[in-house]
Amino acid sequence: MKLYAISDLHLRHADNKQALQSIPAHPDDWLIVAGDVGETLAEMELMLRTLTERFRQVLWVPGNHELWTMPSEQPQLRGEARYQRLVSLCRSYGALTPEDPYPRWPGEGPPRVLVPMFLGYDYTFRPDHVPADKALEWAWEEDLLCTDEVLLHPEPYLSRSAWCAARVESTLARLQALPADCATVLINHYPLRYEHVRLPRIPRFSIWCGTKRTEDWHTRFRAEVVVSGHLHMPATLWRDGVRFEEVSLGYPMQWKHRGGGGLERFMREILPGPAVRPT
Repeated sequence: MKLYAISDLHLRHADNKQALQSIPAHPDDWLIVAGDVGETLAEMELMLRTLTERFRQVLWVPGNHELWTMPSEQPQLRGEARYQRLVSLCRSYGALTPEDPYPRWPGEGPPRVLVPMFLGYDYTFRPDHVPADKALEWAWEEDLLCTDEVLLHPEPYLSRSAWCAARVESTLARLQALPADCATVLINHYPLRYEHVRLPRIPRFSIWCGTKRTEDWHTRFRAEVVVSGHLHMPATLWRDGVRFEEVSLGYPMQWKHRGGGGLERFMREILPGPAVRPT
C-alpha cells in the first residue's frame, strides 16, 4: 500500500486530460492531488470521477486555479463560496479535503496523520527590504502580475492576505490538537518555506507562492514529508531531516520536456518513500 502525490494537472489542456486518462488502476493505494486541477467545476469533476475510480482514496487541496471565478462559468461563485462548492463536489465522490477530519495513514510504519491544508498566500515571500505595502509594486517592476489579482476573489474577506491569515489560524488550531505521538504528512498547494520558491526566471513571482507564517511547521508539527506544488518545478528537497516533495505535473510543454509518458510516470511516492535520509 502506497501514498502517491501529484499536483498542477491543468486539465484545460487536452494533452493533460489525455495523460489523466492513461493512469492505471491502483486499488490499494492513496493519491494526493495538491491543487491546480483546472479552472472549472467540470475539470474538477473529471479529475474526481477518474481518480476516485482508480485509487482507494483521493485527497485534494485547492490551488489558486480552482479558486478563479471564470467569466464564462455559471454560477459565478466567488471566494469562500466557490471553495465550499469544490469541497462539496469532492465529498460527493468520497475524496477528502482540508475541511474533513485528518486521516491516519492506514499503511505500514509508525503512526502518521495526513494533513491536507488550504492556506493561501499573503505576499510575505519577499526579501526583508521590500515593505509589505510595496510587494505588488516590487513585482510590477519586473512586469509580473499574477492572474489571481483579477480572478481570485477573497469574499467575504477584505483581501487574499486576510483570507490567508484566517486559514492559517484555523489550521494552526487543528495542528496543535494532533496527538504528540504522531508524525505528519503536511499537504499544501504552496511551499511552506520561502527558500523553496526556486524561480530563477521570475524570482519576484514569489509573493504569490505562500506565507512566512508556515516556515517552521515542518519541525513544529513533526512532519515526515511536506507535499506541495504550484512551482511547476518537481523536486525532492531536504531541510532539518524532513523531506519536501514538489509534485507538479505542469503545462504540456513542461512535462513533455521532462520526457513525456503517462501521468503515472510523474506521480511521486510519498509513503513509504525513500528508506534512507541524506546525511
